[in-house]
Amino acid sequence: MPIETLSWLMFGSLFLLLLTGYPLAFLVGGVAVVFIGWLWSPDALALVPQRMWNNMTQYLLAAIPLFIFMASMLEKSGLIEEIFDVAYKWLGRVPGGLAVATVAASTVLAAMVGVIGAAVVTMALVALPSMLRRGYSPVLAAGTVMAGGTLGILIPPSVLAIIYGLVANQSVGELYLGSVLPGLVLSSLYMLFSVVYALLYPEGAPRIPKEEAPTWAERWRALRGIWAPLLLIFLVLGTIFLGLAAPTEAAAVGAFGAMVVAALHRKLTWQNLRLALEQTAKATAMVLWIIFGANAFVAFYVAQGGDRYISELLLSTGLSPWGILILMQAILIVLGMFLDWVGILLLAVPVFVPIIRDLGFDPLWFGVLYLVNMQMSFLSPPFGYALFYVRGVAPQIPMGTIYRAAIPFLLLQLTGLVILMLFPSLATWLPSLVYGK
Repeated sequence: MPIETLSWLMFGSLFLLLLTGYPLAFLVGGVAVVFIGWLWSPDALALVPQRMWNNMTQYLLAAIPLFIFMASMLEKSGLIEEIFDVAYKWLGRVPGGLAVATVAASTVLAAMVGVIGAAVVTMALVALPSMLRRGYSPVLAAGTVMAGGTLGILIPPSVLAIIYGLVANQSVGELYLGSVLPGLVLSSLYMLFSVVYALLYPEGAPRIPKEEAPTWAERWRALRGIWAPLLLIFLVLGTIFLGLAAPTEAAAVGAFGAMVVAALHRKLTWQNLRLALEQTAKATAMVLWIIFGANAFVAFYVAQGGDRYISELLLSTGLSPWGILILMQAILIVLGMFLDWVGILLLAVPVFVPIIRDLGFDPLWFGVLYLVNMQMSFLSPPFGYALFYVRGVAPQIPMGTIYRAAIPFLLLQLTGLVILMLFPSLATWLPSLVYGK
C-alpha cells in the first residue's frame, strides 16, 4: 500500500475512533493490531508483545510509579494546604494576592510531584474556594488554578520528561535542568498577569484588608512548617542535578521522603497508604498502556516508511529550518486539542527528533520546547484535561466560564513558547553549566 494512503487510513481511523470516547491506550494499540494483521500477517502480531516486553525492561520507566506514588502521598499528607498558606501569608497583600499565591504554591508543588492531575485537583480544592469566597472573578480563579497546575509537566521532576528522554534518547537529567528556567518564566508570566488583572479590574480580585494581613512574625513562623517539602525538593532534584543519583534512584528517595513527610504530619495511615498505592497503580497502568499501544502504532508506521514520508513531506514544503520548526510546534498544538500527552509524544517525537537533528537544531532545546508545548494541551479546548479536572471539583463554575478562563493563560503559554524559541539559552544554559556541554 502506498505510504500516502496508509498515512491517511491510519491517522484518519485513529481520529474518528477518538470521537467515540474510548481510551486512547486501547484505540491506538487496536489500530496498530488491525493494520499489522491486515498488511503483514496474523503471525506478525507476535511483534506487539515483544515490543511491550522491551518497553517493560526499560529501567528508567521505574521512576514513573515512584514519582506518582510520591505525588499521591504528598496529597494525602496535607502538605499542599501548608504550602498555599505560606504563599498566601507572604503574597496575599499584593494586587491579586490570592491568585499570585496560587501560582507560587503550584510552582513549589510542581517541583515535588511532576503529575498534573494531582496538582490541578488539589489546588482547585484548596485555593479555588478561598478566591471565590473573597469575591475573585471565577475566570481569574479558575485560570490560575489550571495554569499553575500544568507547571508540573515542565518543572522537574516531570513524568513526561522521563518518557520523552526514553523515546528521544535524550538525557533526563539534562531535560530536567533545561526546563527549570522556562518553568520559572511561565510561572512569572502567570503571576504578572494576575497582578495586572487585579490592577485593571480590582472588583475581580479584591485586595485583602490591611487588618487581616498577617504580621511579619506570622510569616516567618509559617516558613518553619515547610522545611520538609524544601528538603524533599533538594533530595529529589539536587541528587539528579549534582550527578549523585539517576532519576529512578532519586524517585525512590522521593517516594520514601513523601512517606516520612506524611508521618511527620501524622497522616501515614494504612488507609492513606492504600489509597496512594491504588492511585499509583491506576495512573501507572494508564501511562504504560498508552506507551505500549502507541509504540506498536509507531513501530509499524516507521517500518512502512512513515518517518521518511513525513520527513520528506516537511522538507519539501520549501520552508526554512525555522519555518519547519514553527510548523512542528503548530502541529503539536493542534494534536494537543484532541490527543493525550503521552500519545502525542509517542506518535510525533520519533518522527520529529531526527528531522530536528538533520536541520542542525539542538535536540535538548527542542525537548524543552516540546514540554512547554504540552502544557498548552492541558488547557486547550475542547478536551484539555485541566478544564475537566476543575469542572469536576467545582461544578458550580459553568463550563463556558472555565473555557474563557483558559484562553488568557493559553496565550501566556504561547508567549512563553515564543520566548523560548527566541532565546534557546533559557533551555541550554543550565545543562551546559552543570554538564559542561
